[in-house]
Amino acid sequence: MATLGELERAMMDLLWEAPEALTANELRERLAQNDAGRPDAKGLAVTTVLTVLSRLEKKALVARERDIRPHRYRAVTTRAEHTAELMHEVLGSANDREAVLARFVGSVSATEAQTLRRLLDGA
Repeated sequence: MATLGELERAMMDLLWEAPEALTANELRERLAQNDAGRPDAKGLAVTTVLTVLSRLEKKALVARERDIRPHRYRAVTTRAEHTAELMHEVLGSANDREAVLARFVGSVSATEAQTLRRLLDGA
């Protein structure tokens, strides 16, 4: 799974939060609202947004609804599914999975450990 750049991450965050698919212009407006303190936020061209959406579509993170104009974009998976996939990919690339899991489990909070226990007991 490919990593996300700063603008890709910002767009995915907006798509994950949106209850419906968004157009490139809607994404551009929301990016500008979220980054109002950044000097380049309002100057983001819609073509740039479309280019990033195209990249996200190639990475299979975004689906484009082509039946209406302007096209609308939505996240293919939830944020939780995406994060779990990233974690699984990283774990799968480890030479010593047990050591990685031990390190991870050793770094979680007590509440998170209880959640892990509960999830494992239910599995």
